[in-house]
Amino acid sequence: MINDTSYQVIFENNKRWVEEKKRQDPHYFDKLAETQMPEYLYIGCSDSRVAAEELMGLEPGKVFIHRNVANLVNGIDMNASSAIQYAVTHLKVKHIIVCGHYNCGGVRAAMLPQDYGLMNPWLRGIRDVYRIHQEELDKITNEEKRYNRLVELNIQEQCLNVIKMPCVQERYLEDHYPIVHGWVFDLSTGRLKDLNIDLTSIVNDIHKIYDLTDSQWAVNEHIDNTQQVANG
Repeated sequence: MINDTSYQVIFENNKRWVEEKKRQDPHYFDKLAETQMPEYLYIGCSDSRVAAEELMGLEPGKVFIHRNVANLVNGIDMNASSAIQYAVTHLKVKHIIVCGHYNCGGVRAAMLPQDYGLMNPWLRGIRDVYRIHQEELDKITNEEKRYNRLVELNIQEQCLNVIKMPCVQERYLEDHYPIVHGWVFDLSTGRLKDLNIDLTSIVNDIHKIYDLTDSQWAVNEHIDNTQQVANG
């Protein structure tokens, strides 16, 4: 028997949550158990301070969620790849959101010349982002601003990694979804920020290498559609 009261309180909280949901809707859990039809795939950081559904103001069943340290989309990470494949191919999500956050410990660790053991291969993905954008980042003299900018650039690169995936390209050819978005969450204010990343020129530069559909117009139209959504 576990006597840790901080552990046991979780189950008490769960009971109260169930009771409240049933009070609001007696059939809430019957409907929840039937199926999931989310429109959003949320790829976020594992940070305990960032609760995806809560900060988006959405109920369970509305967002398919994948989280890892520093919200990375690594092509050889079977966990992330499987989540994206399932969300895109089977759940037919319409939007894929890569959401990072300022004051991210993973991004901070990648900026420091330290040995993190088993974390080193994972952090290398963030260090690669720094290498790609080193000229811009090195011009930022304020360390905190440079750190926040790397958070944003990391989100941008992970959005591109999503677009590179064959399941995303193939699905877009079928019905012009999903659309990829880059967000950042500001822990100090609680606000979400759409980075409105200009993916058009970036994708045009890499299209020849990463296109798996032999269809330039499909990728261009995908990016144009993304920009229209971002601009309202």
